[in-house]
Amino acid sequence: MFFIRVLLSFCLILSLLLGNGEAQAGELAERLANFPQWQKLTSVKPVAGDLIYPDWMAGTWKVTSTLVDLAAPLAPDIVTPGFEGNRQQLNQPVSFFVRFVKIKPPISQLKLIPKIDNLSKILVADRVFNSLNLSRAYLGNDTVLASKIDPESPNRQITFFRGERQLVSIVTARATEKSNNQFITTEVFQQYFKGGSRAYFNNVESTTAYHQLASSNPAIEADQVTAVYLSPQDPDYFTAGSQPVALYRYRLEFFPLAQPNQ
Repeated sequence: MFFIRVLLSFCLILSLLLGNGEAQAGELAERLANFPQWQKLTSVKPVAGDLIYPDWMAGTWKVTSTLVDLAAPLAPDIVTPGFEGNRQQLNQPVSFFVRFVKIKPPISQLKLIPKIDNLSKILVADRVFNSLNLSRAYLGNDTVLASKIDPESPNRQITFFRGERQLVSIVTARATEKSNNQFITTEVFQQYFKGGSRAYFNNVESTTAYHQLASSNPAIEADQVTAVYLSPQDPDYFTAGSQPVALYRYRLEFFPLAQPNQ
């Protein structure tokens, strides 16, 4: 049980990876402003392809993540494993490295986004690099062995842990909003943890607003909220309905380490 509680605190931060689709203007920003009064999103679209990040996020970054607030809307009747333990993380910054790289879009994505031709490069997250650094920052190098992306889909990732444990994360829906110096993305994904005494399922939504700053220290700040919903396998699923059972709010700061490749 202790391992699952620690693992869940990693799962609740994982969000710098995937996305695609456009939300109605302002809906995601309004959602962040309404924390912790959340219901499930209805405007997200099924996933297709990878998230294209704005060019000002290119490069390698040192990220400092700080849990600044948390809520359990259905407590004390329904509380997720590890929620009370996660209070110890309040105002405790954790640092790790992430990077965003330019690649040629796959043919399947060219069909989905007509404005992109096969000569244009798109900016995407280096998902294996990012998830390994993130998970090891929270769980330790000895606990997290490897991370693998499904070669058939950027939306399915497996993280391997010591003791033949695995976390399978599958992005199912997403939405974005954009402006000149702000980029907001929401991802909805299913998590399946296996290898312990019993399998554990949940559904997670992560909404992040990235803001480009005029100064370079940090160059980007982000407001991030992760909401945990019960999966249909949970006996309290119908009691919870469309409400999240746990909400976590983070402040992210991005410090540039290297210039992006042009």
